[in-house]
Amino acid sequence: MNCLRIYKTAKGIIVQHDGNYFAGATSWNEFVNRKGLYAAIIAGLPAMQPLAKHDAEEAIATGLEAPISTQEVWAAGVTYYRSRTARMEESEDSGGATFYDKVYVAERPELFFKATPNRVSGHRQVVYIRSDSKWDVPEPELTLFISSHGTIEGYTIGNDMSSRSIEGENPLYLPQAKVYEKCAGLGPCLLVPEAPIPQDTLISMSIFREGTIRYNDSVPISQMKRGHTELVGFLFRGCAFPDGCFLMTGTCLVPDNNFTLQDNDRVEISIDHIGTLINEVQTLR
Repeated sequence: MNCLRIYKTAKGIIVQHDGNYFAGATSWNEFVNRKGLYAAIIAGLPAMQPLAKHDAEEAIATGLEAPISTQEVWAAGVTYYRSRTARMEESEDSGGATFYDKVYVAERPELFFKATPNRVSGHRQVVYIRSDSKWDVPEPELTLFISSHGTIEGYTIGNDMSSRSIEGENPLYLPQAKVYEKCAGLGPCLLVPEAPIPQDTLISMSIFREGTIRYNDSVPISQMKRGHTELVGFLFRGCAFPDGCFLMTGTCLVPDNNFTLQDNDRVEISIDHIGTLINEVQTLR
């Protein structure tokens, strides 16, 4: 697959292409929010400053930031059958199960606001679970970067932290279950391919506790019920995003109902072609 990767670091933008590294000279928003991003960057590579591999990799290893500036992060729910089932199980006692069953087959998808940029953690940064929640899980999601023109220009890994106990108590509590400090992870880079990401792309998640794997599973994105352009089309109905936006596309990897995250757990999410996003878990107090 022809692609390039964009890293946002403390020393600036770094572009990786065919094993070579280049320095991006403009701001993050100006650099990524372009229609036809892959072709634009390829055309501009000759004018970019080459970076020594050692220097670039050191900057990425020591100063990597979440690949976001002023963009909003949104999310889609119940886009996989397993997610539908999990939401129905957690909300059965509250009588809300029927809502998730209906939205899975409805024409309009579930879309909700997830995070402002200051609430997003990057690779190897901490994500939070709420102190007023008793059942918390990470949700690994292929995340789209969409330009202000409504075009899908890139992909990254998303960690949609979620309180299952709060959402399960009442579906109207969804914003509290989803939106709080450090409630999302993005990274490690923005993948910009020449063509849409393949449908056999695999999402994998492992959760470690005291060095032991407590959860490990994988699923291809082909199991999604809804298409990426379909979700983007609904997101841009009635909303404008001057600097572009991110859209988490839903999860199919759901730990068993007897599992909940604890302090110092480590979540590792890998997606083919993009890399691995690692977050440590702590309680927000």
